[in-house]
Amino acid sequence: MAYDYDTVIIGGGPGGLAAAYGLNDRQHVAIVENNLWGGTCPNFGCDPKKILYGVVEHKRLAQNFSDKGIQSVPDIDWGKMMAFKRSYTDMVPGGTKSGLKASNIDAIEGSATFSDAHTITVAGRQITADNFVIATGAFPARLDIPGKELFETSNDFLDQRVQPKQIAIVGAGYVATEIANIAVTAGVKVDLYQHNDRILRDYPEAFTKKLVAILSAKGVNFHWNTNVTRLAQADRGVELTTNQGDDVIYEHVYTAVGRPANTTDLKLCAAGVNTDRRGAIQVDEHMRSSAPNIYAVGDVVSSAMPKLTPVASFTGRYVAGAILGDDATISLPPIPHTVFAGPELGKVGVSLDDAAAQPEHFTVSTQQVGSWYTYMRLADKDAMVATVTDKKSGQLVGATVLATNAEELVNYFTEIIADQKPASMLGKHIMVYPSVASDLGYFYN
Repeated sequence: MAYDYDTVIIGGGPGGLAAAYGLNDRQHVAIVENNLWGGTCPNFGCDPKKILYGVVEHKRLAQNFSDKGIQSVPDIDWGKMMAFKRSYTDMVPGGTKSGLKASNIDAIEGSATFSDAHTITVAGRQITADNFVIATGAFPARLDIPGKELFETSNDFLDQRVQPKQIAIVGAGYVATEIANIAVTAGVKVDLYQHNDRILRDYPEAFTKKLVAILSAKGVNFHWNTNVTRLAQADRGVELTTNQGDDVIYEHVYTAVGRPANTTDLKLCAAGVNTDRRGAIQVDEHMRSSAPNIYAVGDVVSSAMPKLTPVASFTGRYVAGAILGDDATISLPPIPHTVFAGPELGKVGVSLDDAAAQPEHFTVSTQQVGSWYTYMRLADKDAMVATVTDKKSGQLVGATVLATNAEELVNYFTEIIADQKPASMLGKHIMVYPSVASDLGYFYN
């Protein structure tokens, strides 16, 4: 049977784009997008967040040096900060679409629904393909409570044109922690509501407790073991009610309680694609769904893979190869994570909790490094680093870092773990001194 396309990708974010460009030299390819070309990360995710973070981080660093020669701490001009962000994000959709056109990849706008495993409908048009790649990502969840439609999301926060005076954030994961830090550093009063007494549950508690202390000192007000039970429209904003009997009015209430897979409107049943109970697509070791010609990549996948932009791109490139005939099963390298919370909290490899549960296999070394020269000169008194070493091989297998520029150190640790470099190799390199890299031998030896 002759199809309209060899492969159609549904979703124009990093995962879908990686698949499209990977296939384009050898196939007739189209990509379908129903929102902003480029996807979540560059439009209303990690890229704009990091731009805002860059601005507020300069204020935090100046505060750290306020008794060390910096005579005045700068104020944040919210409007100019957001204009700086828009100078990047406003260019993303058009630039992405132009790139597709220049590569002769058909860019189709609209929402796709499956009729069968080889047919979708987009804006009333039927489109057929030999293969499909689903890369529709995830969306911000809302608590199922009265008034849930009044929740705003991180998308709204990242494009908030006027600086609010007081906001509430519900949740305590990556998104909640990062937007709380941006807002409070800019001078916004922030209340964060969490149903238990932890933030960032995937990180070791010793590190997250220290980060909570840092954020609390900045002014974030944590409401632990508190459930938000209702939202209601108020004259001056949104009234938030909790199970503790609180009724507080905020200008904005942001939801950050997770991001389910964005599959609700795809009609996957018609294509024979199975999902888990949260709607994420179940795939095999080739990223293939239960329909053998339909693949899934990125945040829409039901798996333990971290929901990160680089992972989406990696899986997109992999699927392009699989469609073109590479039958190797997917194998992910060590994947670093970082929370940009001023300072950064990052990790890679074997977790501290898993290592501590297996003392016969792993050695854990936790060091308070705020007095080390690298962190002393940055006035980062709270810096701490933990490493996990395999006892049998002596290899570094995991690390957690809370420090200014933690992402840089975590990237070095990631390379050491991925390449299985022994500690002896570090002595064969001369690093710039002083730098994060020049400290590596003190963490792993």
